[in-house]
Amino acid sequence: MAISVFDIFRVGIGPSSSHTVGPMRAAALFIRMLSHREMLPRVARITVDLMGSLGATGKGHSTDTAFVLGLMGLEPETLDVDAEPAILADIRDNRRLKLGGESEIGFEWDRDITFSPEKIARFHTNAIDVAALDAEGHTLLARRFYSVGGGFVVAGSEENPDIPEVPAAFNQVVLPYRYKHMVELIAFCGRDGKTIPEIVRENERVWRTDEEIDRELDHIWSVMKEAMDRGLRTEGMLPGAYKVARRAAGMKRRLEKISLTDDPLAVLDWVCSFAFAVGEENATGGRIVTAPTNGAAGVIPAVIEFYRQFVSGADQKGIRDFLLTAGAIGILFKTNASISGAEVGCQGEVGVACSMAAGGLAAVMGGNAYQIENAAEIGIEHHLGLTCDPVAGQVQIPCIERNAMAATQAIAAARLSMAGNGRHYISLDEAIQTMLETGRDMCNKYKETSTGGLAVCIVEC
Repeated sequence: MAISVFDIFRVGIGPSSSHTVGPMRAAALFIRMLSHREMLPRVARITVDLMGSLGATGKGHSTDTAFVLGLMGLEPETLDVDAEPAILADIRDNRRLKLGGESEIGFEWDRDITFSPEKIARFHTNAIDVAALDAEGHTLLARRFYSVGGGFVVAGSEENPDIPEVPAAFNQVVLPYRYKHMVELIAFCGRDGKTIPEIVRENERVWRTDEEIDRELDHIWSVMKEAMDRGLRTEGMLPGAYKVARRAAGMKRRLEKISLTDDPLAVLDWVCSFAFAVGEENATGGRIVTAPTNGAAGVIPAVIEFYRQFVSGADQKGIRDFLLTAGAIGILFKTNASISGAEVGCQGEVGVACSMAAGGLAAVMGGNAYQIENAAEIGIEHHLGLTCDPVAGQVQIPCIERNAMAATQAIAAARLSMAGNGRHYISLDEAIQTMLETGRDMCNKYKETSTGGLAVCIVEC
């Protein structure tokens, strides 16, 4: 299956790629299925069952509201986040919903949306069963969708929802450089005398011209930067019962009064503020970039901003090469393991983001393929076993601080790799496999269910 860098980096909305962005896309896909079969005018009711992790933490992650917006045909890339509250209030107050923005049906929020954390689908815990009924209550169409991490959505087979469908188009793409593992990517670099970002760009040319690739990469960075800038200037509280205070703006004000000559380690404080800013924007449902998930969306922007402000010779080409390299590493994790916290814990989100950021930074600091691979391996190795245990099912505690810590660790990993020649004992491919096996062994209560770990310590203590 051919995956693009722009499948790993997607513009969306917070707070979660798997629990918000994915369900919104699934709902919009269901509406397109109904429209394609000319069933939309006959629909009188829609029922939704949010299963597994989506049922356990869906309210904290706004899964129900995201799915409703998707039923209206809205997409996370283009949703007007400022208009969203009024749209949802109108649906709740009037108990009416326009499917795809056209056919209006009655909609009872508490009746038509069910949370079923006890239902664990065989293929993936993030499962959604949705059905369209006619005026007599007969089922017109029923489908299952899986939100498998990073905003990716897979439809279950219509005949057997436990079996995922793979779009035929995925198998028709022929890439000039076909690799599944980092060792193969490194071999291509040596054989053809190319850097990792050059090889990744060659593959991206299957879908886009160089001008389009650059434009998309620049757009990805601009959305990251805008989210960071908003977070650095916005005060107040994050939504939710615990009234978590936003910290990025205050961190920025304090740091502006500090000289790096007096405190050289203030650079790390700046990096933390960058990560906090994006994490806080994500937590409020703002527009961010999945990198590779929403829960880890602050890591890569923070490290790129570190590169921009504190690495000599930083330029726009460097940012593009950073994203191409980081995207390639993300594809390796997506292909060979998982980027879903509900499947492998937070090692698959913040850990993968750290690995991607470390590899991207090593690339723009002049690292060769071996040093890039080494940086990425260090980044994931020291996140192995990291649980996904969000307090109150929200990406606030401990998620935002985890982004900041991972960003600083990514910088350390890149610098460690650059201090050597890239030769080391454990390969990135072996670390990815270890992450997958660790995730499989991890108890389910530590995989985005908010039933274990830090998610319950406030209550239990």
